Amino acid sequence: MTTAQQLVESITKGIQEKKGKGIVIADLRAIDGAIAQYFIICQGSSPTQVEAIAEEVGDTVRTELGEKPVGAVGLGTNQWVAIDFVDVMVHIFLPEVREFYDLEHLWEDAPLTQLPDLD
Repeated sequence: MTTAQQLVESITKGIQEKKGKGIVIADLRAIDGAIAQYFIICQGSSPTQVEAIAEEVGDTVRTELGEKPVGAVGLGTNQWVAIDFVDVMVHIFLPEVREFYDLEHLWEDAPLTQLPDLD
């Protein structure tokens, strides 16, 4: 069975493969009422890149772990794509949309891990 930690690693690998920036992992395991164990938040510089990141995340998780998301919303407009892997929610934003919604700070108590951008 795939663990949430394996999902986090596979998802971040997919994001980095398509040069997603500003990756933040929010650990929600200690938060009462959280809808997932982890949120992974990142951004792409254009709608095309947001879509490419979303596709790569799905492909990487399927190839590495044999898992598929239970849902994805936002594809088509590609301003904010949310992908639901049950224990892990992935949010891929355009920069201005990410700034507006500021998901990183929605749960003040959640420990945040920021990954360095890869060039």
